[in-house]
Amino acid sequence: MKEITQIRKLSLWIFIIPLLAINLCLFIAINYDLLENTIFVVDQVGRTAFTIPYIDGSLSISRASRSFPAYLIFKPGMILTAFLLYLYWKKNNYLINHFNKTLNKNYKFKTFGILSAVFLVIHSLLLGVEIDFKIFKLLRRVILLSFIIFEIIAQGLLVYKLYKLKNEIKDLFNPIILKCKIGLVSVLACVAIFSLPILVTEGNVHFKHALEWNYFVGVVIFYLLTKLFWKKII
Repeated sequence: MKEITQIRKLSLWIFIIPLLAINLCLFIAINYDLLENTIFVVDQVGRTAFTIPYIDGSLSISRASRSFPAYLIFKPGMILTAFLLYLYWKKNNYLINHFNKTLNKNYKFKTFGILSAVFLVIHSLLLGVEIDFKIFKLLRRVILLSFIIFEIIAQGLLVYKLYKLKNEIKDLFNPIILKCKIGLVSVLACVAIFSLPILVTEGNVHFKHALEWNYFVGVVIFYLLTKLFWKKII
């Protein structure tokens, strides 16, 4: 089926683009001196000493990507990712309709998935916008959390649908990868629930930053697994 081929291609790009974007921003923040005496001089707020934030949590994704010139990579990268996410959830909805022999039914995973893409766009556009109002800062946090929560819900609902259809589509997918997907989504959900008390309180900044980087990787690994999940249609 052409939809499976398209989903495999989309999922690979959804994995690569955001992961490349945040790590390029990190590279710029650490190696800011490479851009001295160019038109891409890094803003002071976007500079940092050598760090591996996945481990030490000394730098947030937001700080690494919100200043010039990092946002020239981050914002287009996230907006493009959001568009690809829209296509991904739309095509998966069509595919599940096909397997269930239903017509134009909008499954909940499609709704949550597309809304998560919308929140990603809004978050990207607001990143770096400094308005000294508590309500605005709260709004940005709510938007970011909404992206994460809706994304995990969409992933979980889609995996559940695929699990229910596993006998009907057994010749089209890799069962080991299905188990990996179930495990990944379960871990992401548990981490989100158990870390919430820490995230909503003051302090633990380095833990929060390290969690942010690693959690982001976990979210996009789902799409790499999608690429591996479906067998190549010849």
